[in-house]
Amino acid sequence: MQSAATPTLYQLVSFRPKLRTFPSKSQLCPLEAPFCRLRMASVSGFGLRPLKALGDSSSSSASDDGFVTLIEYVGEEGINLKDDLVVLLGHIQYACKRIAALVASPFNYSLGKQSALASVCSDRDSPKPLDIVSNEIILSSLQKSGKVAVMASEENDTPTWIRDDGPYVVVTDPLDGSRNIDASIPTGTIFGIYKRLEELDSLPTEEKATLNSLQSGSKLIAAAYVLYSSATVLCITFGSGTQTFTLDHSTGDFILTNPSIKIPPRGQIYSVNDARYFDWPEGLRQYIDTVRQGKGRYPKKYSARYICSLVADLHRTLLYGGVAMNPRDHLRLVYEANPLSFIVEQAGGRGSDGKNRILSLQPVKLHQRLPLFMGSVEDMAELESYEDIQQKVNPGYEV
Repeated sequence: MQSAATPTLYQLVSFRPKLRTFPSKSQLCPLEAPFCRLRMASVSGFGLRPLKALGDSSSSSASDDGFVTLIEYVGEEGINLKDDLVVLLGHIQYACKRIAALVASPFNYSLGKQSALASVCSDRDSPKPLDIVSNEIILSSLQKSGKVAVMASEENDTPTWIRDDGPYVVVTDPLDGSRNIDASIPTGTIFGIYKRLEELDSLPTEEKATLNSLQSGSKLIAAAYVLYSSATVLCITFGSGTQTFTLDHSTGDFILTNPSIKIPPRGQIYSVNDARYFDWPEGLRQYIDTVRQGKGRYPKKYSARYICSLVADLHRTLLYGGVAMNPRDHLRLVYEANPLSFIVEQAGGRGSDGKNRILSLQPVKLHQRLPLFMGSVEDMAELESYEDIQQKVNPGYEV
């Protein structure tokens, strides 16, 4: 977590990453060039093809190349979100494109090696320079949107009040998985969006900032993660299904690649750090032993897949089914569990702390930690039937 005295971005680094200026589609493909057509490769397991996903094929919400961008999707001729939310999403996607460029930059290696912030926190999750850079990129974009009252970030001790009339509250983990970035392991950004609680407007700034940020996950109006990997994929929900968009680097647009992602009701993969097997409670060990021998409710042997990057492990789980979990009190309810569980539920899955639905929990502090289990509904039901699956002993960890 970053304290108020933490140096600013440009005090931390001696360079400013070059960020691409993306040409517009009209520049790449002028209307007067009838045979010009933008083409994209298959992304994230989906055969990418022109999508008339928003209704009538004559709708102008689908661009002239047949693809639908994020902003077109949420606009007046798409699902028609409120203008304020569309503006906010435009600024969030811009921030994520900047982070994607930074993560892929050859300069992030030297940035990741800097130790200027090593003394800020002593635990394993102490902020790394790339976390702080990403945090400042997101904060800057939210400030410029003019639509956000408060931002609560995993990298800050307290929420940042931005403006009194901002209609929205944003909670975020700016760069999940960054401690593995030197190995080019996938990373991600997580965020959730709430409405500002107007009934708190008369309270002191610090108090209303905190209370606005501690809303139950059941009050989320949107949540998303952005996966920075071989492709940059934005997976988002507005409370009516879950959609994925993939960044087209030739235009700078997030293109709709799956208008309704559905997690299979059962998978054949579990994702957990099973090097900690002997620290687990008996119920969790029994579940893992059972499914990997093919003796569970599904008569096939399960495989283990574990990246140790929450966004990446969840993204695979959404595509192929199964369960992704961290059984100890480690992941943050406000910044990680709530937004990701909202996405999973809207894709037809379940998010749980091992006993309770995540979105039913009321946060009591900003950096509250808990176990997290997410995945296919049938796999989750079988897992939770073992009851004793929350790891309460954390040998070797101080959190």
